[in-house]
Amino acid sequence: MSPVARNRCVRAVQVGSALAVAGAVLSAWNRCTVPRLSRTPPALTEAVTVCVPARDEARRLPALIGDLRAQTGIPLLRVLVLDDDSSDGTAEAARRAIDGDPRCAVLTTTGAPPPGWTGKAAACRVLAEHAFGTGPDTGRAPGVLVFLDADVRLAPAALAAAVTQLRARRLTLLTAWPRQRAHTLAELLVQPLLCWSWAATLPVALADRGTRPSTVVACGQFLVFDTSGYRAIGGHIPVAAAVTEDLALARALRRAGHRTAVAAAGELAATRMYCGAAELAGGYRRWLWSAYSGTVSGGLAVAGAAAWAYWLPPLAAVLGRGRIRRYGILGYVAAVSGRLLARDLETGRPPAATDLLSAAAHPLSVGAYLTLWGWSQLDRYRNALTWKGRPLSPLQELDSR
Repeated sequence: MSPVARNRCVRAVQVGSALAVAGAVLSAWNRCTVPRLSRTPPALTEAVTVCVPARDEARRLPALIGDLRAQTGIPLLRVLVLDDDSSDGTAEAARRAIDGDPRCAVLTTTGAPPPGWTGKAAACRVLAEHAFGTGPDTGRAPGVLVFLDADVRLAPAALAAAVTQLRARRLTLLTAWPRQRAHTLAELLVQPLLCWSWAATLPVALADRGTRPSTVVACGQFLVFDTSGYRAIGGHIPVAAAVTEDLALARALRRAGHRTAVAAAGELAATRMYCGAAELAGGYRRWLWSAYSGTVSGGLAVAGAAAWAYWLPPLAAVLGRGRIRRYGILGYVAAVSGRLLARDLETGRPPAATDLLSAAAHPLSVGAYLTLWGWSQLDRYRNALTWKGRPLSPLQELDSR
């Protein structure tokens, strides 16, 4: 290799490693500054209604209902479960798990969602409308509305802790980020990237002080709303067609001047979003096309930056010599460190052996993620986007992002 070519290689690896180091530093800063839900929250006095949209969730839903019935510190608690035209006996499983608890009710819908609505957004709208008409004990709408996915598991203090932080920080929306559980190889490669993707790229504590829509973090698995703010923007109506309705809702709130924020749930909430490679691939392919403003150019730009930061340094560490190898090792170590810091932020506990292996395979994780993005784009242009047996329109309200 000529001296000129070698210098160019050195500079390229230096830049890639610098990007990886910057991501690790930001992950460390977020680890220290992102708030965490309290394990010992005070008892609440206001009414809280929990809404659980469920489609073909007979296997996972009973565990969540059991967790909700065991919540502490919320005397005015109501739980609404919507069986969204399931085919696996979801409603029956929910009723058995409720076991006559008067705080809980099961609703049902049949058929496809209304035109222009995704299934989840339509289900959440039905649940919210029912909550507003049947507030627990008081005859009024609840002060707090919580949306939970059926695959979330909660510790007894989880809801009280989330509502306490919503009120303490004077928010309209709090995302209680649940710990992402992963068991299979595919899950271990991809799922930890959810938290890392914002922990390594966004100064969250600073972003959550303002109302800029582009810096929002939200996760639809555990959303806690101040009811008045939720109703002020029309609830789920503005995001009826959004594939990622959680982010769209948070952005709609910020555009209207409301504050939203994220907090790490740690040991208080956990979820296994997808079980196995097939379910994981189907889940990501339905929405990943909408990332990066929903454009191919935006996705390719992110892919290029990711390759530069997380593929080039490890390749240089293995194949390079001298300074190229040293810079490559630096970049790879920074990437792994950033992953572990993000995982620590998410869980609040030291990394397990699987976390170490997952972080060490970060270049493969990035490759898997970019492959899923490409598949999702292909499905979009083929008009082949589906989820749980329902077709999804590729139309997205991108201005809401």
